[in-house]
Amino acid sequence: MSNVIVVKAVRDADAGVWLVESSDVPGLRLEGETLEELAEKLPGAILDLLEAGGELDDGVDVPVELIAHASTRIRSPAA
Repeated sequence: MSNVIVVKAVRDADAGVWLVESSDVPGLRLEGETLEELAEKLPGAILDLLEAGGELDDGVDVPVELIAHASTRIRSPAA
C-alpha cells in the first residue's frame, strides 16, 4: 500500500458530472454531480475495493489526494 492514494477527477460537461479519470486503486469508478459529492463517495468506495483486494492494513491511515481538472472554451468575437 502506498503512502498516499491519488485520485484524478475530471468534469464531463456533456453529462454534467465529475468522474474518476484515474486512481491508484484499481477498479475505482465513481461519479458525482459536484466535486464535493464525488469526494464524499471516495472513502467508502476505496475502503471497499481495498478490503476486497486484501490490500488494507488494520489501523493505518492512508491519505487520499483528489486532483480535479476542468476546462472550458472561450470564443473571441468576430471582427
